[in-house]
Amino acid sequence: MEGPPHSDRGTESGPKVPSCSLRHFACEQNLLSRPDGSASFLQGDTSVLAGVYGPAEVKVNKEIFNKATLEVILRPKIGLPGVAEKSRERMIRNTCEAAVLGALHPRTSITVVLQVVSDAGSLLACCLNAACMALVDAGVPMKALFCGITCALDSDGTITLDPTDKQEKEARAVLTFALDSVEQKLLMSTTKGFYSNSELQQCLAAAQAASQHVFRFYRESLQRRYSKS
Repeated sequence: MEGPPHSDRGTESGPKVPSCSLRHFACEQNLLSRPDGSASFLQGDTSVLAGVYGPAEVKVNKEIFNKATLEVILRPKIGLPGVAEKSRERMIRNTCEAAVLGALHPRTSITVVLQVVSDAGSLLACCLNAACMALVDAGVPMKALFCGITCALDSDGTITLDPTDKQEKEARAVLTFALDSVEQKLLMSTTKGFYSNSELQQCLAAAQAASQHVFRFYRESLQRRYSKS
């Protein structure tokens, strides 16, 4: 499923002019036969494949009596998972736990497996988007959908949304937010670099505005899929 590139450019009262354009999106669900749900998500040249298993039987030592046990496994494009992957796994798990209605499936396991296909920037955001679409494909009950938006701040304070790998490396700070689809509520955030409190608020506001484009793309993708006879 594909959507056109979205742009939403605006100006602020200060000297900073955010570059609020998102790269091209593409998504395809139900790609894999073994998982209960799967999705591939593409943002520009960044691509992630996600599979969801469950709700299924859980090991006794991982069982939680009043909700589902949610696990996230992130596999890099090459090699074994390292510290960066483990950190991203934790952030994706925290986001999924905030959105999934785990209390409806106590003493079960829900596992999200993410395979990085290509990393050309904004990888964590792409992982979050792939995970959300795979959870939807698996029919896992959720309070709301969620999406990931990455912002890059350059040396003069200009905000770039959905930055490429090159833009991330040149940025003074990189911030990633996970937002819900109902109120654009912040579910998770992670930051790297130097920024002021006002810049943080500007990045969050830009991410909340950009999330509307992502959620619209979700809806259009799902409508196209389920409207097929």
